[in-house]
Amino acid sequence: MIRVGITGQPGFVGTHLYNLLGTMPQEFERIPCEDSFFSDEAALRAFVRRCDVIVHLAAMNRHPDPQVIYDTNVKLVKQLVAALEAERATPHVLFSSSIQEERGNPYGDSKKEGRRLLHEWAQRSGGKFTGCVIPNVFGPFGRPNYNSVVATFCHKLTHGEVPEIMVDGKIKLIYVGDLCREFIDRIRSGAGTDPYPVPWGAEASVSGLLATLQRFKAEYFEKGIIPELHDRFEVQLFNTFCAYIDHANFFPFMLKKNSDARGTFVETVKLDRIGGQVSFSTTVPGVTRGNHYHTRKIERFAVIKGKARIELRRVGTADKLSFELDGDSPSFVDMPVWHTHNITNIGQEDLYTIFWINEFYDPGDPDTFFEEV
Repeated sequence: MIRVGITGQPGFVGTHLYNLLGTMPQEFERIPCEDSFFSDEAALRAFVRRCDVIVHLAAMNRHPDPQVIYDTNVKLVKQLVAALEAERATPHVLFSSSIQEERGNPYGDSKKEGRRLLHEWAQRSGGKFTGCVIPNVFGPFGRPNYNSVVATFCHKLTHGEVPEIMVDGKIKLIYVGDLCREFIDRIRSGAGTDPYPVPWGAEASVSGLLATLQRFKAEYFEKGIIPELHDRFEVQLFNTFCAYIDHANFFPFMLKKNSDARGTFVETVKLDRIGGQVSFSTTVPGVTRGNHYHTRKIERFAVIKGKARIELRRVGTADKLSFELDGDSPSFVDMPVWHTHNITNIGQEDLYTIFWINEFYDPGDPDTFFEEV
């Protein structure tokens, strides 16, 4: 059992890494870290003492005064080093640096200096150090106008705002889930490496990213059509886009019902040249199905007969969404990644539900994990 602590645990990457480690309880024990530890020397020392591995993610990305960014990030590293030395602790420390190291801006300079300080600590103490030089990170739950241009575009497109391109150009990107798996691979290897250039997953222009996300808005957000996703990167972009939708107001999405003397016809899933698996179920009154979440798959529940309650809860939070659907007005709810979900028959007759799910480009990779909504 490897004991792993994550500074910056509540942040964008920290939350994803903490939750992913939680799917591997036989291999990793998560040592909780609070931001307040950096204001409490005793708490920070107690934290480092418990860890076999520390992933140092705590940092400031943006501030009106660039000097504050530099000073804050270097101070956080110095505090961590001081706690390690005070405890004579020598865990494997992984540091999240950035490809901005060579751009001469205060953020990049702070990351370069932080990596130098931790490298020197490892040499003095005999500890292990991996200085991860990371490309631009994107994924669900990133903060708009803070973590990435992808987060900003997704938020604006799903909230009635118009994105603007300040500077166009090619950028190297890595999906947050892939970055977290890189960290886990480095932890498993047990070897320190500095620098360690984290491989990027895709390269795209800012204008190209916006065009793809605008297509998602036109097809999925406005029409409910699952868009064509050409590769793994577009699947990751689509899952990211969906995370910024106001699910409480967007769902349930009402389907068009065509009725005549023969009966009723409803299109439950419209796909733009992609496949997937379609399933059908009946559920007796009072029974609940589900209580699991996915990290990659896209899934749709469409109620066509009976009454249902669909519940969603983002993993790691107590925030719950609840939707009631009635087959007399056919509708669907899509399941965002990292949201545990279920469906319950709340009517007096059998519930008829159609399920659509697509694994896309990672068949066989563990993706479904069970817990209660």
